[in-house]
Amino acid sequence: MSNLENATKFFHACESGKGRAGCAQYVADGATFHAQAPAVAEIDTLLDYVDWMEGGIAGPFTDTHYDIHASSYDADSSTAMFFGTFHATHGGEGGPVPPTGKSTASEFVYAMQMNDDGKITKMTKIWNDAYAFTEIGWA
Repeated sequence: MSNLENATKFFHACESGKGRAGCAQYVADGATFHAQAPAVAEIDTLLDYVDWMEGGIAGPFTDTHYDIHASSYDADSSTAMFFGTFHATHGGEGGPVPPTGKSTASEFVYAMQMNDDGKITKMTKIWNDAYAFTEIGWA
């Protein structure tokens, strides 16, 4: 299986809230996570990020789904990239305020460095969390 195929399977498992159980097989031991979005800036391992996604999707959000607009794999840098939009409504309990009923269409990019075994060693998420949180009424 190619690195892009493995990265794609990871992307679907992560964005569907499958957590560690659904994502670990695609993640190298010690894989790191990085983001400049305050909501996830303190997370430094990829498996902790997928756990955050699992908890964050299951609680406060309803009508969750995502679209992939583009994906690519650069063999020279062993990097897979995905550009997508996450859709959700704050319709469940959780978050800093009671359910607002407001929705977000939040664009993001995953850049994933892969090893020779086809596993992710580092992922960077590019995401404007403040914009997403404003859309759902959290700001």
